[in-house]
Amino acid sequence: MILERVVVGIYQVNCYILAVGEGAAAIVIDPGSDEKKIRKCLDKHRLIPELIINTHGHFDHIGCDDAFGVPVLCHGDDVLLLRNPDLNLSCFLDGTTRVQAAIRTVSDQEVISAAGIELKVIHTPGHSAGGMCLLLLKPQGGILFSGDTLFYRSVGRTDFPGSDTDALLSAIRERIFVLPDATIVYPGHGPSTTIGQEKKSNPYAGTD
Repeated sequence: MILERVVVGIYQVNCYILAVGEGAAAIVIDPGSDEKKIRKCLDKHRLIPELIINTHGHFDHIGCDDAFGVPVLCHGDDVLLLRNPDLNLSCFLDGTTRVQAAIRTVSDQEVISAAGIELKVIHTPGHSAGGMCLLLLKPQGGILFSGDTLFYRSVGRTDFPGSDTDALLSAIRERIFVLPDATIVYPGHGPSTTIGQEKKSNPYAGTD
């Protein structure tokens, strides 16, 4: 399996590219900016993008959704953010981020199947109403893409419109920390971590 991280934009978003192998179709998670960097990674492995998935609808994660000519998936509670600069927070910068691509919504526990890959949706509201994590089921397990829900020794911000601190912490403890400790967490910003490490050392969401 190919799993590449491409750090994009001024907010250093982790864009992830997934494929079953060289020359295959690919899923792109959170292509927030820097289309050329993402295409360079795709071209390195001769990958053809098939689907974009947004872990949530803030502008720094959706800026290149239209660049690849493929459908975009997001949780139903965040679909309005993709279309509205006032809701996706780009209004505080240039105010122009509006996704024009076809958007398909997903819901909690739904399994996304594309490009030979399966990802299970885990709805984790708090950073945004439709924030979600993606648990890799196929071609291998033990990997979680946590978006801006859970970071290495931190959690997503909850001072934005539509955010909710209690909801975020509850989602992490009740829906994410129940995963096996060895699960590798690839977050929307910063370095990777594991469920076990965060349960022990995360000062915001830790259980100790």
